[in-house]
Amino acid sequence: MSKRDYYEVLGVERGADAQTIKSAYRKLAMQYHPDRNPGDGEAEARFKEVGEAYAVLSDADKRAAYDRMGHAAFQNGGGGQGPFGAGFGGGAADFADIFEQVFGDAFGGRRARRTGPARGADLRYDLEITLEDAFNGKDTTIRVPTTVTCSSCNGNGAEPGTDVTTCETCAGQGRIRRQQGFFTMEQTCPTCGGRGQYVETPCRECDGVGRVRQTRELKVEIPPGVEDGMRIRLAGEGEAGVRGGPRGDLYIFISIRPHEIFERDGPNLYCRATVPMVTAALGGGIEVPTIEGGRAEMRIPDGSQTGKRMRLRGKGMTRLKAGGARGDMFVELFVETPRNLTERQRELLAEFCEISGDGCNPESDGFFKKVRRFWDDVTGDDEGPRASA
Repeated sequence: MSKRDYYEVLGVERGADAQTIKSAYRKLAMQYHPDRNPGDGEAEARFKEVGEAYAVLSDADKRAAYDRMGHAAFQNGGGGQGPFGAGFGGGAADFADIFEQVFGDAFGGRRARRTGPARGADLRYDLEITLEDAFNGKDTTIRVPTTVTCSSCNGNGAEPGTDVTTCETCAGQGRIRRQQGFFTMEQTCPTCGGRGQYVETPCRECDGVGRVRQTRELKVEIPPGVEDGMRIRLAGEGEAGVRGGPRGDLYIFISIRPHEIFERDGPNLYCRATVPMVTAALGGGIEVPTIEGGRAEMRIPDGSQTGKRMRLRGKGMTRLKAGGARGDMFVELFVETPRNLTERQRELLAEFCEISGDGCNPESDGFFKKVRRFWDDVTGDDEGPRASA
């Protein structure tokens, strides 16, 4: 079953401001909270649905991505911000965290849990390639500004020789709970900030975070047949997690530079070939370029007109993951009228015009017959329009 629109889930208009969205979420979250609907699976599903909608629409970057691409923005790690996508779909708070942010931890989750080391953010890298690269495939190296695990403390954030201490306030759970009447109150541990541990002596290299900034060089394999807008996922090549958390992923978005000869539509290529008027009239052979850098012979039938499209099978783009299969190339003819004629050439063309019969130029003959009929209808006679003195 497809997901409902997030604005529909919260019952707000697409142009709603942040306060309207927050108010709508508060109302629905209170209505469907599992503690108020014990054993009601439908209510629990709605609670999760409104939490998911609010998690996206309350974040400006995620909301902008959702407005552009809908649910597809967050599939397989989609969405993001900035040229390298800091916070690109990774490490989002779960629904209980969202609920606590809105209600100030006054009405919390139903089970204690430890937040644990946070996963690193996913990154985005925009890579422009040529059409030839997309046809052949390409191995390239990119440089990505990111964070890596601190080598001094091995990511735990503690100065070498010191230990990471389990929080005594929450016994390492990261959250504390208390009962108040009907409700179970749960909130993030104020001592350890929800990590369940704390560092008494922070690492001097990373200030206790467990990671440092660094530019990494990564090898990327671009497969033959890749199309504009496609993305390549490199698992575990995003930012390092906080204090030993897992790495995020790197998403490489492909854009293909416009080509001076070819235009692409999926696996097919399109180009225009200029043909001399004599060749178009009498027929003949011409050579056209191919994307792999070669030439292809093409036979022009006699009487060809501008706009005629001819197909060269198997001369298009490589099809992605199709074992080397290729699309087709379509060549559109453009018949060129001769210019800078000599006197003799003019005489020959004038002679050709005199001896041409009605069937020599059927398109123009048919056009002017329609024009004459139009003039007759306008003037009411057979003489056509007259110039005024």
